Parts: sequence; C-alpha cells; structure tokens
Amino acid sequence: MRTSYHEELNSVLDRLVHMADLVEVAIRESSESLLTADLGRAEAVITNDAQLDHMHEELEYQCLSLLALQAPVAGELRTIVSAIRVVFELARMGDLAAHIAKVARLRYPAHALPPQFEENFREMARIAEEVIDVARLSLAERDAKGAKTLAAIDAKMDDLRREHFTEIFREGAEISIEGAVDVALLGRYFERFADHAVAVGRRVIYIITGEVPEGEDWPNA
Repeated sequence: MRTSYHEELNSVLDRLVHMADLVEVAIRESSESLLTADLGRAEAVITNDAQLDHMHEELEYQCLSLLALQAPVAGELRTIVSAIRVVFELARMGDLAAHIAKVARLRYPAHALPPQFEENFREMARIAEEVIDVARLSLAERDAKGAKTLAAIDAKMDDLRREHFTEIFREGAEISIEGAVDVALLGRYFERFADHAVAVGRRVIYIITGEVPEGEDWPNA
C-alpha cells in the first residue's frame, strides 16, 4: 500500500514538472506574440490556458485525496502541502502569460509596446523564461541550491519594471496614455510571473530542507 502511495506522490511531482514545461511554453509564446504582434501565437496561448486550469484542478484533487486517504506524515505531508501551493503558483503563471497574449491580441495588428520599451520587454521575456526554467529544473531535480538562485533573477525583473516608470514620467517622454497603461499592465504581468516562480522555488526549498526562506527577496506570491 505504501509503495503505491509513494508512486502516486512521485507522480504528482512529475506532473508538476510537466505543468511547468507548459507554463514555459506559454510565456515564451505570449512574449513572442507581444514582441512581434503575432495574433496566431496570442490566440494559441489564450486557448491553451484552459489545459493549465484543468491540470490545476486535477492535481489539487489528487493532493487532497492523498491527504484524506493516506495520512501522510513528516516529509510526505510537507511534499503534498507544498505541491498544492506549487500547482496554484503554476496556474497563476499560466494566467499571466494569457493576460500578456490578450493585450497583444487587443492591439493587433499594431504592436502593443511603444518602440522605446521593446528592448526592455525583450529582456523581461528572457528573464521570465529563465525563472520558470530554473523553477522547473529545481522541482524536477529536487535541487534546493538551484531554487535559491531564483530570488537574484527576480531582482533583475524588478529593476526592469522600475525603468518603465522612469521612462513614462520622464520630462518630454513621447508616450500616449494608452501606451503608458499597456506598459504598466504588461510590466506588472511579467513582474508577477517572476514572483510566482520565486514562490515555486520557495516551496521546493521547503520540500527538501524543511525550512522556508523568509524576507523581502522571497515573496509568498
């Protein structure tokens, strides 16, 4: 009985890794739809978000069933409770990727980004892919050391976000109200995406070590 229980517990973690793979695809494609005004990519990300929502529901139910039927203790309990949180974080990351794609779709055939912000957002997109990749690998390999690097990567995203407001409020800045609103929203979506990746890393560290990183560098998104 306990053998099959541990197999099911491992399958939960494996499915979380697969979900993280899908989130990585979603943020890559939504970023490209934004940067290139690609309507097809945007529509695909929005449609595929339903798959992530379905996985969220299935995995949460599986975890709750394990809690109810198997009476987990110690590390097992830590893993299941953390998995419930991780699946929520991943689902939110998928939602944020879909929000980015929706802005790209709303402004199509025009580009949603004012030209002076394109390089900034290109770097934001790169960092977003990096944080979900690191979070995914740390989860797959049960790598607390790798998970601990997420806070530093997230700090780079925060710096880019601050640059938005410096430019928007710069004297003589050439940006419309619509453009400023889009930049503010999109910047928030990318920033929150990274925050949720850090929260995944926080839970990975807890699963492995039993300790939860604290402080402003480790938001419990």
